[in-house]
Amino acid sequence: MRRPLVMGNWKLNGSKNMVNELIANLRNELSPVYGCDIAIAPPVMYLDLAKHNLSGSCIALGAQNVDLNLSGAYTGDISAAMLKDIGTRYVIIGHSERRTYHKESDEFIAKKFAVLKEKGLIPVLCIGESEAENEAGQTEAVCAKQLDAVLDTLGASAFENAVIAYEPIWAIGTGKSATPAQAQAVHKFIRDHIAKKDADVAKKVIIQYGGSVNASNAAELFTQPDIDGALVGGASLKADAFAVIVKAAAEAKRV
Repeated sequence: MRRPLVMGNWKLNGSKNMVNELIANLRNELSPVYGCDIAIAPPVMYLDLAKHNLSGSCIALGAQNVDLNLSGAYTGDISAAMLKDIGTRYVIIGHSERRTYHKESDEFIAKKFAVLKEKGLIPVLCIGESEAENEAGQTEAVCAKQLDAVLDTLGASAFENAVIAYEPIWAIGTGKSATPAQAQAVHKFIRDHIAKKDADVAKKVIIQYGGSVNASNAAELFTQPDIDGALVGGASLKADAFAVIVKAAAEAKRV
């Protein structure tokens, strides 16, 4: 049975005081939680501080981005090797904010995926459609195209020990969320699409939901058979709200 993953994406939020206080509160709220993997992704300059604060806890460290190069004359870049060296386990790639604000293409994101796999890190590949694409009935086509950038270059086996996060763009930071039935339908499509290449990999891959996940809607989302946890934005900045989401995931998948 797949073990759900709830991961907090802190985005461009944080300070030394916030890192110290939030992680201390998370440790109190989530010590221990069984049946669900947990991770947080602070801004890159706080990764080392976060790692120190997470020591001995059940919470893994994630990062919000990675660049393609491993070393050399690439001012401002952050390599997969550096992220691994500092203790990072998960790395978010393909987030709609990176696709939109930094013009990252499906092909570029697939290259990031390959670099992370090469270095033994776990990619958290974000995919999802815009509101206009959703209204035009293009949700499945958009998700398939974003998945195929990896499938066609790296093969289905690349999704072993990887995570997919379905994040409908129209639900990110808007307060809107796909209904559990809507989210489940897309998650099933994603799993079925990978299964066309490799059914065993598809059965095992973790597929999170992201998009205004909060303490109120998490439990119902997690009862859906193909939703394996969540990539959480704003609610991950509040220890009590994040803890409710983690515990809901653990409870929903308990057998």
